Amino acid sequence: MEIPFVKLKPGCLTPSRQTAGSAGCDLCACIPGPQVLRPGEVFLVPLGFAAEIPQGYAGFVFSRSGLGSKRGVVVAQGVGVIDSDYRGEWLVPLRNLGTADYVIEPGERIAQVVFLPAAPGEFVETGELSGTKRGQGGFGSTGC
Repeated sequence: MEIPFVKLKPGCLTPSRQTAGSAGCDLCACIPGPQVLRPGEVFLVPLGFAAEIPQGYAGFVFSRSGLGSKRGVVVAQGVGVIDSDYRGEWLVPLRNLGTADYVIEPGERIAQVVFLPAAPGEFVETGELSGTKRGQGGFGSTGC
C-alpha cells in the first residue's frame, strides 16, 4: 500500500521497512541535534513529515523492540494512533523507562508504524446484550 507523504523539514528521512517481511516502517527522529532523554522523561520527537493514510486505515505507532527491551525507551502512551484524516506533522512521544540517560540522535529509528484496517464504530444503546460463555467475567476470568 502506498502512503503519500511530504517532507516538512530538511534532513527528514523517509519511513521504510528494513526487510521484505517487516510489518512496520521505521520512523526516524528529525531533530537538529542530539536530545538527552533522562529517566522518567517524555520527549515529543518530530519526524519532519506529514502523510495521507488511505481512508479505512489507521497508522498504529509502536515502540521498536530493541529500543524498548535494551534501553527502556518506548512510545509513551503504549501505542499511538494516527487517523486517516490527520495531515499534520507526525510526532512520537518517547518515554525513558530506564535508569540511565538515553541520547536520541538525528535520523535515529525511534519507533515503527503499522497500517491496519480501521472500521468506524458507532455505539448504539440497547436494552441488553447477547449472552456468551464468558459473560461478564473480566480480568483473568479465562485463566492466567
